[in-house]
Amino acid sequence: MDIKTLGFLMATALHLLQPLAAMADEAPPKSGNAVFDRAVELVIDNFHDASALPRFSAAVRQEIGTGPLNANSSETRVDKAIDIVLASLQSSHTGRFEPDTIAYFELADIFRFAIRNDMRRLFPPDGQVSYPGIGMIAEPLAGSLFVSDVYDGSPAARAGILTGDEILSVDGAPYHEIASFSDKVGRTVEIRLRRNAGAEPTTVKVAVERLRPLRTFEQAIEASIGVSEQNGKRIGYVRLWTLSAPDGLDIVAREMADGRLKDVDGMVVDLRGRWGGGPSDAAELFVGDTPTFRLIPRKGEATLANMRWQKPVVAIIDEGARSGLELFAYALKSNGIPLVGARTAGALLAGRAYLLPDDSLLEVAVSDAVIGDDVRLEGIGVAPDIPVAFSLPYAAGRDPQRNAAVQEMQRILAGG
Repeated sequence: MDIKTLGFLMATALHLLQPLAAMADEAPPKSGNAVFDRAVELVIDNFHDASALPRFSAAVRQEIGTGPLNANSSETRVDKAIDIVLASLQSSHTGRFEPDTIAYFELADIFRFAIRNDMRRLFPPDGQVSYPGIGMIAEPLAGSLFVSDVYDGSPAARAGILTGDEILSVDGAPYHEIASFSDKVGRTVEIRLRRNAGAEPTTVKVAVERLRPLRTFEQAIEASIGVSEQNGKRIGYVRLWTLSAPDGLDIVAREMADGRLKDVDGMVVDLRGRWGGGPSDAAELFVGDTPTFRLIPRKGEATLANMRWQKPVVAIIDEGARSGLELFAYALKSNGIPLVGARTAGALLAGRAYLLPDDSLLEVAVSDAVIGDDVRLEGIGVAPDIPVAFSLPYAAGRDPQRNAAVQEMQRILAGG
């Protein structure tokens, strides 16, 4: 084949491919529904992986063409359509959150600077995020609701609610994360629950408080700290519910430098959190080489400027360890610290929140995340060194993963 013929064929092929490329790059049509269309626009403009957008646009076209999706569509139809098109991206840090969920308030606080212009309107009068609640998360499983998280020190914890409890009702009505506690701050609610399969339900009274998400996480981190003595060795414990709380890591550092954890022989660090976030070098607290550093003024108390833990560490992970907590887990594992539990979520991207016209929150993954030259945890996660299964229903507060982590620390301290 001569050069002239080859050139003609290549030009013809490019000409035929141009309509396909244009179709892939072409913005999807508008539905006429303001919430749906704004969600689509934000994804098209900000999603980090441009190669996923043709698939996303195809999903948008299919939703618009399937059943009525317009300005008069029901909320249920719009909710389903948005969920379907976002799912087509197959990405973490991408989802829609509505004001009837705890996640909405927690993410609004985490992303408060991204939506700062609307904070006073959304959370009058001072723009501080808060919601009525008891510090408990329940997840649907096999047609029932089971408590998956009880924030340390929360009203739910003080009332004796345990992980694995089946939630049957709140004040005689079905449980809803926000609606069950609205207009009840300062009062108590009666929560009907079942602790063991087949057992008769019991009722507990729980105080309803107005919770500020990031402050609640800081309090939970501080309340989680404990020390147990095993075979003459003192083992400390802390649960990092999130790395997004401004004072979360500082609380741990102060306790290790001068507080309850100062004289322990080893630490169990629980990364089974709720959200990630935080600085990319957060794990330096446990694996960094910089010595502990204090500033001592002429008058007044010394200020802890830098803390580095130099004693043994064991960490606990599961699918609750996501985003920044996964990076934390990866850093620990890379430095030889054993991880106990189950594989992490595989959700390590950078997300940003946007407000939709109905004031729901749209989180969009705006940046890829790469460790070193080519390590990605998105869709993969971090595997434990010591796998330990955990079954949520009717766990009655039992925690085999934490028990295994303490046993591993005992082995290390015994010279194993």
